[in-house]
Amino acid sequence: MASRLGDSVTLRSALVVAVSLCAPGRAASQEDTARTSSATAAQSTHADQTGRDAPATTEYPAFHLSGFGDVAFSDQNKSEGPRGFSEGQFVLHFASALSPRVNFFGELSFTPRADAGSGTPPATGFNAEVERVIIRFDRNDQLKVSFGRYHTPVNWWNTAFHHGQWLQTTISRPEMVQFGGRFIPVHFVGALAEGTFPAAGWNLNYQAGIGNGRGNVISRAGDAGDNNGRPAWLLNVFVSPDRVFGLQVGGSLYFDRISLAGRPEFSERIAAAHAVWHREDPEVIAEIADVHHQELGGLLAASSLAYYIQTAYRLPSFGRLWKPYYRFEHIDIDAADPVFAGVPNLDGSTVGVRYDISTYAAIKSEVRVRRRVSDQPRMDGWFLQISFTF
Repeated sequence: MASRLGDSVTLRSALVVAVSLCAPGRAASQEDTARTSSATAAQSTHADQTGRDAPATTEYPAFHLSGFGDVAFSDQNKSEGPRGFSEGQFVLHFASALSPRVNFFGELSFTPRADAGSGTPPATGFNAEVERVIIRFDRNDQLKVSFGRYHTPVNWWNTAFHHGQWLQTTISRPEMVQFGGRFIPVHFVGALAEGTFPAAGWNLNYQAGIGNGRGNVISRAGDAGDNNGRPAWLLNVFVSPDRVFGLQVGGSLYFDRISLAGRPEFSERIAAAHAVWHREDPEVIAEIADVHHQELGGLLAASSLAYYIQTAYRLPSFGRLWKPYYRFEHIDIDAADPVFAGVPNLDGSTVGVRYDISTYAAIKSEVRVRRRVSDQPRMDGWFLQISFTF
């Protein structure tokens, strides 16, 4: 078993780079990588998107289903989430080839509710959410056009690790890109054009999108329409050079107008950059994002900064089943920014280890040390998780 898993780890590294980091000649499109990565989900601890890879066939549609789940335990001195045992998200990925050049991908999540059974009528036990729904038309490697609901390609993590905790090395996501967070718009509803160019071995990739920006609740996308009629647009550009296996370096820009009830309108500009060396030995992920808000017709302007760096290493001994990791993250919110009112600052460290008990399941254990205010006590917690794919 150890030998088999050791071989699978080698496959993982190749898969991750080919899918998450855009292998030469292919763009890291959300729908495309979704369909490709889950085809070998059993061979990957990290994948960009997940859906079963369609076998060679001339019959359409070719539909495939995959899923993820996790069970966790936490012990914290000051709770910022569930304590004791908890059930994580139950996630389903749907992939369907509609023709040789037309593909569909969908992601559905079920999240446990802390208020289940309360209220009138009683709240359900789970929230069902359509996380992503994407239909894509492939012209060639240089141009693919899609429409739907995406994880916004404004930074690397948000389009590399999606719902399904098994996909990522750690238990927790960086707080700047946490689901339900407000620092960056996690979801985006609209249209996306993307492609890749060989560029003499640099493998230049682009993603350009236009669509609905943040909704009336800024942590959510404008699923039912744009709330101010001014679309958001984004541009993401990165390179994955052939000479350095697993390396990706890039940056992105995001522009939107934010309209919140009872407040002035604000323009939003997000500038982000990332450098990732995505291998099993080592894994290095570093990202930074600056979010600038400017009051329209007013003088108020505010900028908030967040960054993190994560390192991990697949140990060569013990069948290559153990992967220790560490992450430091920092969030500095401008106190004068009314759009981010209530968003907390953060200086935090996460240290842990992942153990792959099989090709399809992993046990993760991590300790988090966080400080929200410089002169306040820190918050400590220990977390354990069993995550799996099927």
